[in-house]
Amino acid sequence: MNLFPADLLDLQRRLHQARHAFTELCAALLWSAEPDPGWPGQKHPHTDEVTGGRAASPGWTDEQKAEHARLLALVRELSTAVVTHEHWATLPQDGTVVTARSALKHHPDAQPVTDGAVPAGVEPAAA
Repeated sequence: MNLFPADLLDLQRRLHQARHAFTELCAALLWSAEPDPGWPGQKHPHTDEVTGGRAASPGWTDEQKAEHARLLALVRELSTAVVTHEHWATLPQDGTVVTARSALKHHPDAQPVTDGAVPAGVEPAAA
């Protein structure tokens, strides 16, 4: 018997996928969303090694900003849908909900698709 309703498993799977796409996008973006001249690093007095600092950033394109906003909104929407799902109200309020939510995150049927397919409601990040 499955402990979670199919729609909740689907929401969690879509949340995992959206969060993954958001994380990948953030990793690919420049460090500054807006143009920034950066700053120099500091030269170590004994080794002359330069550490810290940031190179100049031209900022994100309008498309990157839009994709970031879209994915962030999707992650928030799906997170809210998972946390407020009616299933949680059917469980005893004695710590069982926390354990069940953790179990949902690791449930095999709630894992993101890894074969390149994208679940419904989650579009791949623009390249």
